[in-house]
Amino acid sequence: MSTPRVSIKKVLISDACDPGCAILLEKNGIEVQSKYKLPTDALIAELKAGSYDGLVVRSDTKVTKAVIEAGVQYGLKVIGRAGTGVDNIDLDSATNAGILVLNTPGGNSISACELTCSLILALARNVPQGCQSLKEGRWDRKLYMGSEIKDKTIGILGLGRIGREVAFRMQAFGMKTVGYDPFITKDVAATFGVQLLSLEEIWPIVDYITIHTPLIEQTKNLINDDVFNKCKKGVKIVNVARGGIVDEAALLRALNDSKCGGAGLDVLTEEPPKSPELKTLISHPKVIATPHLGASTLEAQIKVAEEVAQQFVALTNPSSNYSVSGLVNKLKNGV
Repeated sequence: MSTPRVSIKKVLISDACDPGCAILLEKNGIEVQSKYKLPTDALIAELKAGSYDGLVVRSDTKVTKAVIEAGVQYGLKVIGRAGTGVDNIDLDSATNAGILVLNTPGGNSISACELTCSLILALARNVPQGCQSLKEGRWDRKLYMGSEIKDKTIGILGLGRIGREVAFRMQAFGMKTVGYDPFITKDVAATFGVQLLSLEEIWPIVDYITIHTPLIEQTKNLINDDVFNKCKKGVKIVNVARGGIVDEAALLRALNDSKCGGAGLDVLTEEPPKSPELKTLISHPKVIATPHLGASTLEAQIKVAEEVAQQFVALTNPSSNYSVSGLVNKLKNGV
């Protein structure tokens, strides 16, 4: 796919981004306005008033069909997500409107990987539970007996940047790494020490499952009642990808039935959680839950901000030192 040439003269940053994004854009002659937490009507009005060529968002801004239709009417050409997922952007509407959508696929890989590894270790050794118990004045050494991860098998679902980094680190702990990814071959997986298997081969042999796939139709509720019935009793689940890949109701049932021995969840179907069912899941003694912290490191915030700006510069000036690494849609004109 060739990189298109897009004239970008003015950009709206609608979510809080590291200052490096605006600095890099302005350094390359692109005017920047930063206005955060705009309701949909206010965002549409701003796009109309400002005649922006580009829009930079993170998670808070919901780029709906209405926003896209208004934006393209007033000159919007590119939407950049300073992060990995683009589920807060109506991708079909953007594509139909001729608007390019970019993300920053490499910016938060290490941060998400390290949180995944932290949750695996915390699940193995009951770290948060033991800490809270001691803070409350108890000395529950026997209650929080853990297990080593050495010689255990971890199933890595999705072997992209994050999944591969997780594999390297878990191998250093002595874990056997198996994985599933429909887009790579067994030979490629073997180059980073992962045995590529089908999902049906993975379920009965793994002690841990970690998820690193996008949330799409094929992955929705990928971990469900049927999977728990096929897995070893006590399998542990880690999800730092997207809420909805794990069927949360099925997970709660599996935890209560001891089919699942613990879960580390950084993402949920509802963020922040409000429903009684989700609150029950989060409060389960075998669950470690964090408020979507996968990319919440200083390093990742800087990387994603700079990476989205670099791609905007590359689009408007192909002779720059930057490149477009995160184009996620293909327009009808062949872009």
